[in-house]
Amino acid sequence: MFSLPKPEVILTHESDLDGLVSGLLLKRLARKLFAVDVPLEAYHNHNWRQRSPREKSAWVCDMTFEERLDRPEWVIVDHHATDVGAKQATLIHDATKSAGLLCYELCQAQGLGTPQLDRLVHLNNVSDLFLEDDPDFVIATDYANLVKTYQFWNLYELIQGELERLLDHPLLEVMAVKRRVEDPLGYAWSKANVTELSSTVGYVDTVVGNINLIVHHLLERKATKYPVLITLFRKANGMIIASLRSRNGEAIKVAEKLQGGGHPNACGATLPRSVQQIPDAVRYLRQVLNPAPSREAPLNSLESLFDAIELAKGK
Repeated sequence: MFSLPKPEVILTHESDLDGLVSGLLLKRLARKLFAVDVPLEAYHNHNWRQRSPREKSAWVCDMTFEERLDRPEWVIVDHHATDVGAKQATLIHDATKSAGLLCYELCQAQGLGTPQLDRLVHLNNVSDLFLEDDPDFVIATDYANLVKTYQFWNLYELIQGELERLLDHPLLEVMAVKRRVEDPLGYAWSKANVTELSSTVGYVDTVVGNINLIVHHLLERKATKYPVLITLFRKANGMIIASLRSRNGEAIKVAEKLQGGGHPNACGATLPRSVQQIPDAVRYLRQVLNPAPSREAPLNSLESLFDAIELAKGK
């Protein structure tokens, strides 16, 4: 195994299970390699873009590799698409694996693999890559929904930073009941409450159920005319998170217009702080996704005016 620098901090994605799994695995790896408990920080995409890479050395997981991260003694473990090549940083990248699996492979190389982690990392990989043909797909989505429902740091405290405690956790029973009872109700309601944001993007209102699965079924069954579907979530601090889904890679292009990122078919963005309510978010998204046509530049000389007149005459 190649040598890894000792990190001052470990940085991960706050929004999903993959960020939790990969972040905690890197903490365990750092403890094994350097006998220190490296602090963990987690960010949503919007806040991550605003954070400067101030540390001399850091490990980053489940965050898209960018030019600003290409620094000596920085290690990035990720699977999101990137157009940037690493010249100074250590980039461990594979688009076919979740960040959690990539981090776990580093742990296994140091003898940190266990049957419990094998199982948990597999479930995370299935949910994060949305491997719907895998026999564990349904239970994997229950695990992923734990983070969506109870939030990153609440779950971190609940398991006291020990990933094995997440395996077969009692809260999974809550997820299973919600899936059986709420998802059919939520799907029927959401199907009837899709609002057009643009000719290709629809906003899916939700009331109950696993939002990811509901949107997945709407796309899979072509229940709407929109190739990209957006759901909105308002955090306790008032920030509104947009989650985007598609089936043929269209979602990421829309997310980039919103200063967000992620996977081609599963990505997200944090809306500006001035947008505090869901109706305001819908209006904001319509404005961004339907920009007013630019006015033609005014004629600034007699010559250009004459040319315009001659053109109108067909000369």
